[in-house]
Amino acid sequence: MTPAALADLVRATAVDVLSTRGLDPAALPATVTIERPRNPEHGDYATNLALQVAKKLGVVPRDLAGWLADALTGTAAISSVDVAGPGFLNLRLAADAQGDVVREVLALGAAYGTGDRLAGVKINLEFVSANPTGPIHLGGTRWAAVGDALGRVLAASGGDVTREYYFNDAGAQIDRFVRSLIAAAQGEPAPEDGYAGAYLGDIAAEVLKREPGALTAEDSHEVFRRIGVNLMFEEIKRDLHDFGTDFDVYFHENSLHESGAVAKAIDQLKESGGLYFEDGAWWLRSTEYGDDKDRVVVKSDGDPAYIAGDIAYFLDKRARGFDLCIYMLGADHHGYVGRLKAAAAAVGDDPATVEVLIGQLVNLVSDGKPVRMSKRAGTVITMQDLVEAVGVDAARYAMTRSSADSSLDVDLDLLRKRSNENPVFYVQYAHARICSVLRNAADLGMTPNDSFELLRHDREGDLIRTAGEFPRVVATAAELREPHRVARYLEELAGALHRFYDTLECRVLPRGDDDPTDVQGARLQLCVAARHVFANGLRLLGVTAPERM
Repeated sequence: MTPAALADLVRATAVDVLSTRGLDPAALPATVTIERPRNPEHGDYATNLALQVAKKLGVVPRDLAGWLADALTGTAAISSVDVAGPGFLNLRLAADAQGDVVREVLALGAAYGTGDRLAGVKINLEFVSANPTGPIHLGGTRWAAVGDALGRVLAASGGDVTREYYFNDAGAQIDRFVRSLIAAAQGEPAPEDGYAGAYLGDIAAEVLKREPGALTAEDSHEVFRRIGVNLMFEEIKRDLHDFGTDFDVYFHENSLHESGAVAKAIDQLKESGGLYFEDGAWWLRSTEYGDDKDRVVVKSDGDPAYIAGDIAYFLDKRARGFDLCIYMLGADHHGYVGRLKAAAAAVGDDPATVEVLIGQLVNLVSDGKPVRMSKRAGTVITMQDLVEAVGVDAARYAMTRSSADSSLDVDLDLLRKRSNENPVFYVQYAHARICSVLRNAADLGMTPNDSFELLRHDREGDLIRTAGEFPRVVATAAELREPHRVARYLEELAGALHRFYDTLECRVLPRGDDDPTDVQGARLQLCVAARHVFANGLRLLGVTAPERM
């Protein structure tokens, strides 16, 4: 019996119990919460249903729990039910009923863990969107891993996800980048407000290779801008692709200005009264929509402020039919939460269509000391630096296994280790270990079977129940926008697998020349199911599931 099926059984039983006693079943929640107790001695699963609804029904929670326990004990799937504390129910499943989890995993295969909660929801997921003025730094690397994993998790929950990169090719930062390129081409230091790093010399040299007269051209600045920005962005896209992160759409900020979309958005706000004129500038009434202050949309010199592009960009997303616009921004963008929601409200839209996720800083540590300098960028550590140091899998896993809204210290020495101390190795090794078992079983001519009623050992039950949690973990990760939950779950699953396999009473392969038993065939089938779950979970994180390590 899967956790979802158990929840349905408990609810259906509760409906019968309440109806029999003249109580209103409408007090029951639509979905009963089923959880695994922290202490396995308390049972396989637990529910607080009696505590949740007793007050509404006017009964004592422990009495209601007792009625439910009596009714559930009579069902074939339940071996025992205990009432604990003020009214918790601790349930143990019959051995054969637990096998339903394994059957479901095997039946669904690569689809196990997917759901339909977001079916019909068209989601625009914008992440990374680093300025094309230098290589992707660690903050962008974290968003590349987390954003890609979130996109996979949302899609696994039925969402129609478009991954989008907002290409900031307009504004003062591009002018500074171009001046820095020209200085590098001339062999001069970077401007005081410019960018530094060996990469500028590489790009400047490539510009001169393609346009030998670029420095003396009448439109020198435009030549370096046109070629240099494109070269930088192509490098960013290559690094992202090599990192396993690709986008469906690369949206150019400059297109909003060239198409007149920014001017149109400003005019729309003026006509609706969303803007007011003061001190020579046009201001968005964003405080009326929950922002901490009003924002300048058109500056006193007549040029649009950055938020003008944000408003036009939001309108463009909605015009493309997106129901939900998720923005993943860096640690210095907290102010954008209020302003983007205010912008949506100001144009007459629902602020709930905007979600802003803020990621925190990443620090690299080696030999117990911070790693600060990059060979190429000079001032920051880049995605390329991290990948060269530990590889794509370790880098992605390290970036996704912690909540993005907390700062992260990445220990390079730990990620280089091929031991269980290294979280990604611990999980990948579990998958590889199963693959090794299956190869050995095939050499012995073993055949998996479905005699799951024979799997009565606590280690077997723990692995089965942990595997059964995967759909709930994926659904929660999507709902809360927290893909790190998948990584932490995989570590829990790896622990259950290793404990199961290392227990002598749970041998999967026969000793010496012994013939395999029926229970070993059932354990082998359990291993096949666990392999599916590991592969599915690692795929959601964009991390490989190796068959050998």
